[in-house]
Amino acid sequence: MPTLSAVSESEQPICLIVDDEPRLRQVMVHLMRGDGFQCVEAGNGIEALEQLQKHAAILVLSDLRMPKMDGFALLREIRSLHPDVAVVMITAVADVEIAVNCLAIGAADYVIKPYQLEDVRARVAQALEKRRMVLELRAYRESLEERVQAQARRLEELFLASVQSLAEALELKDPYTRGHSVRVSHYSTVIAQGMGLGGEMLRQIELGGHVHDIGKIGVRETVLNKPDRLTAEEYEHIMTHPMLGWRILAPLLGDTPHALNIVRSHHERYDGRGIPDGLAGTTIPLEARIAAAADALDAMTSDRPYRPSEMTLDMAVDEIKRCSTTQFDPEVVEALVVAADRGELTLLPRASRMQVAARV
Repeated sequence: MPTLSAVSESEQPICLIVDDEPRLRQVMVHLMRGDGFQCVEAGNGIEALEQLQKHAAILVLSDLRMPKMDGFALLREIRSLHPDVAVVMITAVADVEIAVNCLAIGAADYVIKPYQLEDVRARVAQALEKRRMVLELRAYRESLEERVQAQARRLEELFLASVQSLAEALELKDPYTRGHSVRVSHYSTVIAQGMGLGGEMLRQIELGGHVHDIGKIGVRETVLNKPDRLTAEEYEHIMTHPMLGWRILAPLLGDTPHALNIVRSHHERYDGRGIPDGLAGTTIPLEARIAAAADALDAMTSDRPYRPSEMTLDMAVDEIKRCSTTQFDPEVVEALVVAADRGELTLLPRASRMQVAARV
C-alpha cells in the first residue's frame, strides 16, 4: 500500500486526529507520522474546528462518539467550512446504517474499532486518492471553462469584426453617411452614461449604434444618394431599413438583445407615431429611445445629399428639446441636455460634402 513516507519535511501534509481518548490519539499520531504526515490533535469536534482554522489539514481522522460535538456534527461542519478536506470516520459501532449515514454526509471512508493499522493505511490512501481526483477534476473544469470563455471572446471579436465590415460596406454605398454609425454609437454611449447605465447594457448600446442603419444595405442607391428631397414612396422605401436590418442581424445578435432593439426601434416615436411597430412611451426599449435622440442629433448636424448642415450643437439640442414628449423620451432629452451643458457631449468630426465627393 503506497504511503507518504517519501514526502519531505517542508512538504509534509497535515493530518488532524480527533478522539476524546488521548491514548488512541497517540496510536494514530504515531501511525500517521510514520507515513509522512504532520499531525495535530483535538479531543472533540469543537477543538477540531479550532485546529482547522489554524492548520491547512488535508485529512481528518475522527472518532464518532465524543463529548461537546460528536463526529456527525463535526463532519457536517467540515463539509460546509472545509470541503476539500478528506474525512475518515472511526468508531467502535459496527452498524451499517451509521456507516451509510457517514458516507452520505460526506465522509470519504469509515473504519471500525478495533482496527488493524494496515486497514487504516488502506482507508487513508483511498480517501486521499478520492480527494486528489476531485481536486484534479475541479481544476480541469476551471481550466476548460477558461478556455471556453477565451474561445467565446475570440468568436465574439470575429463576429463583431464581420458586423463592422457590414457597416463599412453600407457607408461605401451611402457616402454621405460616412462615419454616421460611429457618431451615433458615441452619442448614444454618452447619453446612456449620463443616465447611469453601464456594463453589458452600455456595451450593447455602443454596438447597436454601430449597426443601427445596417438595413440600408437593402435600400436602392438612387434613393440613398438622391440630391433632392424624397418622395413619399421613396421615404417609405428608405424607412424599411429598421425591419430589414433587424431581420439581417437577428440570427447573429441573438445574445445581444439590446443592440437588436436599437436596430429595430430607433425610429419609434415617444408619441407612438413612429415605425415599424408604433410603440409609444416606455414600451419603446430604453436603448432605442437613447439611440433615437443620438441619431437625430447627428442627422441635424451632418450633411445630407439634398442639403448641407448649418446646425450647431446648440441648435440641434434646442430642436431635440422642442420635440421632447412627442418624438423623444423626456428623460433621454434631459440626459442629452445635461451632457451637452457639461461639455461631455460634443460633435465628432464629420466629412464635408467636398471631402465625400472626392472619395467616391
